[in-house]
Amino acid sequence: MNSVHSPVLVVGAGPVGLVAALTLLQNGISVRIIDKDPHPRIGQRGAGISPRSLELYDFLDVLEVNSLGETDLLARSYKPGTLEPLKDSWMVPPVENTPAIPFHASKSMGQQFLDVILRRHLEKFSCSVEMGTELHSFEQSNQGVTAILTKNGMSETFDTKWIVGADGAKGVVRKQLGLTFSGETRDNIRIVTGDIRLTGLDRVHRHRFGNFNERGLSLRPTDQVGEDGWQFFITGHELDLTKIAESEELVFETIASMIPTEITFSKVVWMSDFRANIRMANKFGEGRVFVAGGMFDPIVANICSFVWEQGLNSGVQDAFNLGWKLALVEKGFSDKSLLETYSAERLPVISEMLGLTTSILDKAISSGDPTIGRSPILSMLGINYRFSTIVLDEFVNSVERKPANAYRMLDEGCLEAGDRAPDAPNMLQVGSTERDVMTLFGLYRPWYHTVLVFVPSLADAIPILGVLEAYDKSVIRLAVVLPSSASVMPVTSPAELVLVDREGHAYSAYLVEAGQAKVFVIRPDGVIGAIVHGAEGVKKYFSKIFLEV
Repeated sequence: MNSVHSPVLVVGAGPVGLVAALTLLQNGISVRIIDKDPHPRIGQRGAGISPRSLELYDFLDVLEVNSLGETDLLARSYKPGTLEPLKDSWMVPPVENTPAIPFHASKSMGQQFLDVILRRHLEKFSCSVEMGTELHSFEQSNQGVTAILTKNGMSETFDTKWIVGADGAKGVVRKQLGLTFSGETRDNIRIVTGDIRLTGLDRVHRHRFGNFNERGLSLRPTDQVGEDGWQFFITGHELDLTKIAESEELVFETIASMIPTEITFSKVVWMSDFRANIRMANKFGEGRVFVAGGMFDPIVANICSFVWEQGLNSGVQDAFNLGWKLALVEKGFSDKSLLETYSAERLPVISEMLGLTTSILDKAISSGDPTIGRSPILSMLGINYRFSTIVLDEFVNSVERKPANAYRMLDEGCLEAGDRAPDAPNMLQVGSTERDVMTLFGLYRPWYHTVLVFVPSLADAIPILGVLEAYDKSVIRLAVVLPSSASVMPVTSPAELVLVDREGHAYSAYLVEAGQAKVFVIRPDGVIGAIVHGAEGVKKYFSKIFLEV
């Protein structure tokens, strides 16, 4: 059987593959998405959703991730052999939301639950996951890719233009591309994790018993498993973790042996064991075939649950970075060379993240405390592409620009091209027929660039408006941002949006001074692509993204 329908084949229907598919669909690109498993996977797995990923889900209009995600709980550890509290601590200290950061706290949502939500959003585009369909092999040329798929013993030849492999580090896509996955595996560091139903402990804390290195147990209550549901982590070299992972009864016995009170067990819903891998791929694609997620092993994620999120969240951010670029190329707005910036931007982020998580792992092992080394950097809000060849900052010259880590702590006092774009609420929309209040995040979507023109008056925006007339309106949206002192009377303007920053949140977050003219181009992934003085800077930035207009 030979078929050709969708220009993009997404392989793997976990959160990373689903986000890749949804990003492309929202860009108007037809997608076929397959998964080799006959049934959707169960289990919490990597349940942590970082603040930066919450922002990306907001841009995708997948609001349920934030609204239904579970907030973090205080972690309580106990004196050996007792239920007497030893220490209460936060995995990551709670931080209040701010106008610039509306999602400051991580949320927990099991992958099983997250997958269901994302699949429902795909269905809005008449797209559904083909379960039990496996990629066997592929061949690519300058014109496209021919994939061999198998299902129920039947073979299908599928012609497509692009493949996005979200099938993990052990998947067919990475292996056939010949991507290296160098590093080390620490066989002495293992963990058994899964979902379990039990009663006997309060559900207002995470609970920790024993010692991380010798015999350790961590339990996180989650209603997503059930009203008596928990996610568990069992560690320690004194335990035969391989054998425990094969027996529900041994899981019950091990947990009971470390909790000095009566526990009533119902069942183990799902479990698996992991080893600590310190590995990373050398690149994220070749030709017309790309990989997203699974290209590094978040070693500490398998050991310290508070950074479990790094692996899954980095994969989601991979998919988002690739998705908007692939869409522009497929629609003919950008040259294929734009896709080279996918690996160029994501590799330094993943490399530095791997270094950080390795450091956390080493500290956790030496101290026996899995919370050692936790840091706000794990929010991922400081991830940046300042080094990218497709960003432009006319306010920082090469002499002034200091080397910036791609994976760093967020510094709200410094904002450069390549950084995450901040939010700003209570922006008053002024128009001839409507007056409404909105947020800047409400503007950012994965199918267009947003040009924010900060000017003292509408007249100062006219040159920018003229330049943007040359570009297709489907891939660029313009908003003029006026200071709070500006008139809020209905006006007639060629600008699509005129916003008055009534409370000064936008001018504060974007570090714009009163009376200053400053233009920000926000990429479809919510990253600042350019900070420029005016029309010529806008043209220079878009020359890096679009074909000649």
